[in-house]
Amino acid sequence: MQAPLKTRERIIQASLELFNAQGERSVSTNHIAAHLEISPGNLYYHFRNKQAIIAELFGEYEGRVDSFLRLPPARALTIDDKTFYLEALLAAMWHYRFLHRDLEHLLDSDAALAERYRLFAQRCLQGAQGIYQGFVGAGILLMNPPQIEALALNAWIIMTSWVRFLCTTSGKPGDLSEAMLRRGIYQVLALEDGYIAPPVRESVEALYRKFHVPLEQVI
Repeated sequence: MQAPLKTRERIIQASLELFNAQGERSVSTNHIAAHLEISPGNLYYHFRNKQAIIAELFGEYEGRVDSFLRLPPARALTIDDKTFYLEALLAAMWHYRFLHRDLEHLLDSDAALAERYRLFAQRCLQGAQGIYQGFVGAGILLMNPPQIEALALNAWIIMTSWVRFLCTTSGKPGDLSEAMLRRGIYQVLALEDGYIAPPVRESVEALYRKFHVPLEQVI
């Protein structure tokens, strides 16, 4: 039998659920406390304010992305690795989608978080370039260093702006679906189309079909 969550863990879990469903700006610490049926004072015992909760959630997201956005040790990349990276990105984006939706506001409100995010973005871009280089080395993509750099940057721009794009076209934060985010992953994958090595094109096109979501289901 699983042990009950501690109050601090319940606060984090409830905050994530509410932020994702309603948008971070619409949720106060009082809303979180009421949702958990605890007193505001009990919440403040664990977190001094909402920014501290957001920082904790960002730390979880940061650690999750850092854990998979890297090359596997001592072996060449494969098409299966491409599937792994795409699925991992989709899961992280979906689980912490409020961060992408309200990113500019969150960073404007917390200078320390903004600096953490800046360093995180640098790591992600470096990690993405290393992974793309790994696919080149494995004969899956045919690219030169400037193309790798541009592809990593364009992929980052899509990944970090996709949820906000959806919110401008689909309505409320709670209207988002995992399928709508899956289309964002497809958009990243489509950036590679002109660089796919002929021997693996059939396998990569199978990935296209896996991640494709019709546009009418997105906007």
